[in-house]
Amino acid sequence: MSLPPLSFWPLGPEPGLAGLLADDIGFGDLTTRALGIGTRRGDITFAARAGLRLCGVEEAAHMLGGLGATLTFSAASGTDMAAGEVVLRAQGPASALHAGWKMAQLIMEFSSGIASEAAAIVAAARGVTPDIAVTVTRKSVPFTRALSLKAALAGGAEIHRLGLHDSIMIFPEHLVFFEGDLAQAVAAARRQSPERAVMVEVTSASAVRAAAQAGADVIQLEKFTPEAAASAVRAVTKRPDGRPIIAAAGGINSQNAALYAASGVDTLVTSAPFSANPRDIEVKFGKYAE
Repeated sequence: MSLPPLSFWPLGPEPGLAGLLADDIGFGDLTTRALGIGTRRGDITFAARAGLRLCGVEEAAHMLGGLGATLTFSAASGTDMAAGEVVLRAQGPASALHAGWKMAQLIMEFSSGIASEAAAIVAAARGVTPDIAVTVTRKSVPFTRALSLKAALAGGAEIHRLGLHDSIMIFPEHLVFFEGDLAQAVAAARRQSPERAVMVEVTSASAVRAAAQAGADVIQLEKFTPEAAASAVRAVTKRPDGRPIIAAAGGINSQNAALYAASGVDTLVTSAPFSANPRDIEVKFGKYAE
């Protein structure tokens, strides 16, 4: 079986996967070397211990393949797996299987936790408002953004912002330094980057009205309760183009996503998937007869 495609741009075999392996195996697997079992052949099987939304399997497959194992089965990221279902299987020398074992397992466990939590938030929100957007922030664990965002996409969410470089978001903290009011700030941002939407974060009902009057394209409600979010939605009259989009952010998770969806906001912005517990992936080895 050929290796599955790496379905998200950042985690190619070099340098991302190679760097992860270098952290773990360093100058080699001392235990396998000491026992003299490196050339013995067998297989490794990864399976879900409980139901999960799978992610990271492509990276795990490429990691094992780069070490000299041969892929024999692979599910795909974004697939819902039941307890006991096999997600990945490979065969080859014990040296390759042991070298890739733990990092492959961790990649799938970590990213499947994010994907599963994202899927739960999406399901809760769309159970109330079927067309609501669910997006994730740039607040992933440092050094994990690529895999974290892939996992969020596998869970059915979208990306709110990749980073500071790709969108305009005016926070109250920006206005500390800007010499002018919010309307002038929105106008200045639009002159500088006319092709970009201008988002404004607000923390109060009065700020919602000011952002709407300033012509914001997106008004992000920071840590509003569902009730306060509903009031904000009622307070804003949308322009003919459907803007401003009203986004709820701060503290949104699978337990309260339905309440926020019911408030009438257009999109939910969440960081909760990034702190989700990893999902357990069981690993079994088998030895081939010599």
